Amino acid sequence: MNNDKYILCYTREPQDGMIYSEKLAYSMHLAYSEDGRKFEPLNHNSGVLFAKATDNHDKTMKAKSLKKPYIFRMADGSFGIVAVRTCAEGEADEESKGKVLFFVTRDFLQYSEVGLIDLHSSAYVEEVTCNYDENRKVYAVCWSLEGKWFRNEITDLYSLEAASQPDSIEAVKIQKVNTDIEGIVPGNMISVPEETGRKLKFRLSTPFNIAMELPEEVKVTSRKALKSVKAKAIYNDGTTAYKTVDWDTAGIDWNKSGTYEITGTIRQEHYDFPMAVNRADPCIKKWNGKYYFIATNDADGNNSLYIREAASIPELVNAQEKLLLDAYTYEHIKGFLWAPEFHAIGEDLYIFHAATSSEFLFIESHVMKLKKGGNPSSKEDWSIPQRVLKKDGTFLCESGKVISLDMTVIPWNNEYYAAWSERQFVPVDLGAWIYIAKIDPKEPWKLVSDPVLLTKPDYGWANNHVFVDEGPFALITDKKLFLSFASAMIDATYAVGMLTADPGANLLDSESWIKLNYPLLTSRSVPGEFGPGHNSYVTDDEGVIWNAYHARPGVDGPRSSGLRRVHFDIDGYPVLDLTEEKDVNPEIRNLSTKVIIG
Repeated sequence: MNNDKYILCYTREPQDGMIYSEKLAYSMHLAYSEDGRKFEPLNHNSGVLFAKATDNHDKTMKAKSLKKPYIFRMADGSFGIVAVRTCAEGEADEESKGKVLFFVTRDFLQYSEVGLIDLHSSAYVEEVTCNYDENRKVYAVCWSLEGKWFRNEITDLYSLEAASQPDSIEAVKIQKVNTDIEGIVPGNMISVPEETGRKLKFRLSTPFNIAMELPEEVKVTSRKALKSVKAKAIYNDGTTAYKTVDWDTAGIDWNKSGTYEITGTIRQEHYDFPMAVNRADPCIKKWNGKYYFIATNDADGNNSLYIREAASIPELVNAQEKLLLDAYTYEHIKGFLWAPEFHAIGEDLYIFHAATSSEFLFIESHVMKLKKGGNPSSKEDWSIPQRVLKKDGTFLCESGKVISLDMTVIPWNNEYYAAWSERQFVPVDLGAWIYIAKIDPKEPWKLVSDPVLLTKPDYGWANNHVFVDEGPFALITDKKLFLSFASAMIDATYAVGMLTADPGANLLDSESWIKLNYPLLTSRSVPGEFGPGHNSYVTDDEGVIWNAYHARPGVDGPRSSGLRRVHFDIDGYPVLDLTEEKDVNPEIRNLSTKVIIG
């Protein structure tokens, strides 16, 4: 029995620039079907494959997009995609004249852009197909120009210049699928193995809670022991998460042996969005038994940093704010107090943040240290902010020409690394790129290695309205190091991307890092939250990981902080858009079991 599933590729019609611009619409999207007739869009009807920008001679980038994607099977069992590469807004791309863009993938999740296949023509390609002829061991690339079709043959697609000269052929008919997916410009459909299709569906869809598992009976000797009994939440993709249960123990006589029927309710912390208005780039840290919240203050033009202290994360929502740093206390701190982050290094606590000594072009990464035994919410207990230094003792960036910001710390293999965003403005604006270097754990404002480039905004979702990659923050599990980062303009088009590295990887080797082609969190991820980005992670007392992020409550709303539980998908990747109702199904949050005492 053939259990193949079906994948449909497509692009979309652009919408308003703040909603779904050309740089987003002109990318490959995917839809999934069990039967080849009814399709559901994946990834919130957002693109999953974007063309890379090209580099100019002065290191600036030229944004690119793609149209007319076509999926086909490769000889080795992988899948290829050919597409027409365009300029950013979909205009004809002079560099791609007579060529088509070629990608390969095995799972439709991670893609490799191989390059442009030369079709030996001086014309702009309008539409393209590619198929492998098993009998002749050759690929046929068919393409159209003003209604006329041509064919090139090539034995090895990786040999981008090796195609034959084009021959005229009869028009190629591409089967179009009728579907009501919003804005769809359909491409072709292809069948894929059941395992590939279902994995793709689960990875590119938000999971939701379908069941709760609990032992039919538990043996305990105290209230404390009962509190440790957790329910297993099961999700539609087969993933699970353990949940604390608030038990009603009024009917239990703890001094009398016996069996008792009890009920309980899944505990779920509720966080309204926004939890803090005009607070961007939020960071939460547990230190000496208490939790602390700090963020960029948009309310006063980024001229101050305030801190909140509480015994638990939920209590931070209404905790009093105390002034920690402003633009008037120190002579060298004049404003642009951006993206403060707490980081524990050894036994010491630090705040990494940006500030300027005068104007915008003098923004630099700074570090403050909490004195021994100091109170994080007391500004007097923090050292004077100092600029980050390179390994030769000079400042990280050349003031007036290059700015640095959003510095974070990554503990890895008993060493510490800093990652940050850096943007050259003079002599030309290169956009913001993210770098990494090893730091001295005793003096973490000092680099002890040369910076290594991690990522630059070469995809359309990252250079939408502006070329920016910024806000890195690490989430480390037993499977991978996940480094999320924020991209594009800090408006409704802001998005969260992801880099990964495997356990034991050399973080200073750029080959150790893999960047997802598509963002994990966008304005289409959670209804009512626009421009989500610059997130961080914190683990609570129950071992639950929370994502602190900012977004806008409306396209033009103020940047505001939010909190959401981090789930992990079937491959262990973080899920950042699991809303409360998907995390815990309200209809099954009430449970019952038998408790045996004695």
